[in-house]
Amino acid sequence: MTLPLNDKIAVVTGASRGIGRAVALELARAGAHVVALARTVGGLEELDDEIKAAGGSATLVPADITDFPALDRLGAALYERWGRLDILIGNAGILGALTPIGHVEPKMWDDVMAVNLTANWRLIRSLDPLLRAAPAGRAVFVTSGAATSAPAYWGPYSVSKAALETLVRTWATESSKLDLAVNLVNPGPIRTRMRKQAMPGEDPLSLPAPEDFAAALMELVADGLIWSGEIFDFRGGRLVIREHPG
Repeated sequence: MTLPLNDKIAVVTGASRGIGRAVALELARAGAHVVALARTVGGLEELDDEIKAAGGSATLVPADITDFPALDRLGAALYERWGRLDILIGNAGILGALTPIGHVEPKMWDDVMAVNLTANWRLIRSLDPLLRAAPAGRAVFVTSGAATSAPAYWGPYSVSKAALETLVRTWATESSKLDLAVNLVNPGPIRTRMRKQAMPGEDPLSLPAPEDFAAALMELVADGLIWSGEIFDFRGGRLVIREHPG
């Protein structure tokens, strides 16, 4: 049986746990060779074992997403090995401190922007030529409803995600004449470590699992995808296009 993503090459950032791990597994089960990037070597090795057990294959890249020269080397290595990249999932992110804007430490601000925004720009810069070389390149970046709702005390995170949305939609506009679809997706409340950090009193079993979201996200990497430059919200087990203001 031919799998839907057979022979596709997919990069997933933040792949060692949570949403990234679930998406990496889903891609591998669909036939893609997963290039999994994360800081946690043990988590990557566990992911590799699960991918192999499911009959898939992976390449592990133990690196910090803010090691920007490493992201440049990743693009060069992918070019030398495959000459293209079919799928990019920009998932890695951090919450940062939940505190009034005036109380945010400069280092915390810089760290959140480096992970949530600058690292994704560096990925685009490194991997854009490879996605253009694919027959049907797909890029998906994980955003948040906080980008537009601007909740109190979530300043660095909200600002970083709002900027990420503008960055990615600008890239989508620049890529509109290509066979390259670039979108954003907001998973909403999901049973992850970050959600527990933000909402420690919440019952995690009341939330969808990362695997539920990962299954829905596969719609955005399919060959027949017609959407680009959109923001999707995960609601009721499916993806819904968000209306852009104005």
